[in-house]
Amino acid sequence: MKIIVTAGGTMGHINPALAIIDEFKKMEKNLEVIYVGTHNRMEKNLIPKLGIDYVPLTIYGFTKNIFLDIKNIFCIKAALKKCRKLMLDFKPDVVIGVGGYVTYPVIKAAKEMNIKTFIHEQNSIPGKSNKMIAKYADLIGITFVKSKDYFETNGKIIYTGHPCGAKAISIPKKNKKDLGLTNGKKLVTFVAGSLGSDSLNHKVKNYLLSIADKDYEVCYITGKMHYENFIKNTNFPKNVKVVPFVEELPGLLKISDIVVSRAGAGSLSEILALEVPSIIIPSPNVANNHQYYNAKEYFQKGYVLMLEEKDITSKKLEESIEDLLEDTRKRVHMKTLMQEEATCNSAKIIYQEIKKLIENK
Repeated sequence: MKIIVTAGGTMGHINPALAIIDEFKKMEKNLEVIYVGTHNRMEKNLIPKLGIDYVPLTIYGFTKNIFLDIKNIFCIKAALKKCRKLMLDFKPDVVIGVGGYVTYPVIKAAKEMNIKTFIHEQNSIPGKSNKMIAKYADLIGITFVKSKDYFETNGKIIYTGHPCGAKAISIPKKNKKDLGLTNGKKLVTFVAGSLGSDSLNHKVKNYLLSIADKDYEVCYITGKMHYENFIKNTNFPKNVKVVPFVEELPGLLKISDIVVSRAGAGSLSEILALEVPSIIIPSPNVANNHQYYNAKEYFQKGYVLMLEEKDITSKKLEESIEDLLEDTRKRVHMKTLMQEEATCNSAKIIYQEIKKLIENK
C-alpha cells in the first residue's frame, strides 16, 4: 500500500498523523509513506529524523497583511502543481490529512486526480483548513461527536476518537525517584501544553509557593520557553518539582493521582486512554476557543472537572485539587466513566475505514 500523509504546524497535528502512520506500518508489511509538510515549521526537521520520506511545500497561513496573502496565493498554486506531480509519480492509494494549512493543496490535488482522501479533525470545533477541504474528502474522522455539526460535506463522517490514545498506553511508567519525587506520596502533575503558557504559569506560581505544608507532591511542567523565567529568583517548597519538559509524558501521567491540564485534543485523548482523574483549564488563546468546547464535552460526560483560566486563584486551585485528592469515590467514578468510553483503538478504526474506502473504488 502507498499513502501520502499531510499535517503540519503543531504537535497537535503531527502526533496524530504519526500515530496513524504507525498503525498503517503495523498492518501493512509493504507500506510506502510520503509525508507532506511545510518548508519552515517543526515537522520539516522531525519527520525526516524518523526515517519517513518528507516533501516540503512553501506555503503560509493567511494573515491580514494583503501583500503576504497575495504572495501566499501564488505559493498555493505552486504547491498544487508540486502535489499533482508527486501523486502522478508516487501513485498513492489514499491521501490522509490531519490538520494545518499545508493540507489544503495536498487534499485538493488528490481530489482533482480522483485519489481517495481522508481527513481527521482533532478538536470539537474544526479548524479553518479542515472546514475548507471537507468538500474534497471522501471520509472524515472526528474526535468529538459535536464536530459533525460544523461540517458541510457529502463525504461520510465517522466518530473515531483521537489516535494518540493507544500510543499513550504503550509508553512505560516513569520512576518517581528518577524525577526527584517520593514513592508513597500522592502526585499532582500540571501540564501547560507542549509550548507552555505564560498566563497559566503566572496564576499557578502563588499556589506552588503556598503548599509547603501539604502531604502531596506537585510536578509542574512549565514549557521550555518559560522555564528560566519561572524559576528565576524563586525557591519552591521541597514538595514541588518544576521541570521545563518531560519526554514521553504519558509515562508520568500513569503515576499521577491527578492531572491539571490544558484542553488540547491530544492531551485529553491521553487522559481518557489512561483514565487519569483530571482538572482541565482550557486555554482561552486558541482559534474559535476550541479548547473550551473540547473540555466542555469531557466535563459534561463526567470524565473531568473544568476550571476557566479567568476564574483561577491560588485558593481556588488549592481547593479544587485537594477536594479531588481526598474524594476517592469521585476519582473512581471518573475512572469508571472514562473506561466505558475510551477509544483507544482510534488508529485501528481509522486504518480499517480507510482500507474499506480504498477497496470500494
